[in-house]
Amino acid sequence: MLFLGLGCLLLHVFVVFGTELTFELPDNDKQCFYEELEKDVKFEIDFQVIAGGNYDVDCFVTDPLNNVLYNENKKQYDSFSHTTAMAGVYQVCFSNGFSTFTHKTVYLDFRHGDEEPLMQTMTGSTALTQLESSCVSIHEILKVVADSQTWYRLREAHDRTKAEHLLERVTYWSIGETVLLFVIGIGQVMLLRSFFSEKKGSVAAAT
Repeated sequence: MLFLGLGCLLLHVFVVFGTELTFELPDNDKQCFYEELEKDVKFEIDFQVIAGGNYDVDCFVTDPLNNVLYNENKKQYDSFSHTTAMAGVYQVCFSNGFSTFTHKTVYLDFRHGDEEPLMQTMTGSTALTQLESSCVSIHEILKVVADSQTWYRLREAHDRTKAEHLLERVTYWSIGETVLLFVIGIGQVMLLRSFFSEKKGSVAAAT
């Protein structure tokens, strides 16, 4: 097992270039991200609104000539892939213009390029040794594990935000009910005292 692990570490691994980030999107605001790409390069975009309002956001993608490649409104999450037809700067924008008082937290994963073979000599007709096959299998499993961890982190952040929001609303509601109970209790005591004071005054007048 040690030899297998060292063998995997010695292999040169090529990965897809990409950017993964989480950012705040204020209300009535728009944020754009730019990437310079060559022609015939495939890029993929995954985004998800983690927190804020109804968990939706507007998103659009444009090419170097400002042609709209993707345009969706009020999406909670979505994916988009495209192969560039020209070289230049591509733009990915998120807009929260329809929201007047709630900001959003958005997760973005931008990947571009094709993943090279795990080994330089690997082709479709190349016979792999047992060590190479094991390394390829481990590599594919680790990619699945990384994607699963990202998905679980997003779900955890989303659920935690909803739970904190629910806790805040329950707290405010409880405080409101407590204040209301105190007001009603004090009001009832004052009302009862007024009844007794009126009765005492009327008896004194009769004597």
